[in-house]
Amino acid sequence: MEITSVSVQKEQKDNSRMIGYAEIVFDNCLKVNGIRIIKGNTRIFAAMPNKKLQDGKYKDYVHPINSELRRKIDDAVEEAYNKAE
Repeated sequence: MEITSVSVQKEQKDNSRMIGYAEIVFDNCLKVNGIRIIKGNTRIFAAMPNKKLQDGKYKDYVHPINSELRRKIDDAVEEAYNKAE
């Protein structure tokens, strides 16, 4: 599965590690919206869209099931974020 496009919207909130939102298109046929961009201790990473459950826990709607795709997503989001104005 290849990432064919990434769009980023930067957002600054006081005292928040969230620094924006991303949309990613895979293989020109699947688009994932609502990805939060988080500033980690060492790099930027993508937090997948999720929903808060009644028990207070969160459940991801979409998530990569292997580390290779996770790394591709994080790298693509970080690159797009750094290029965005």
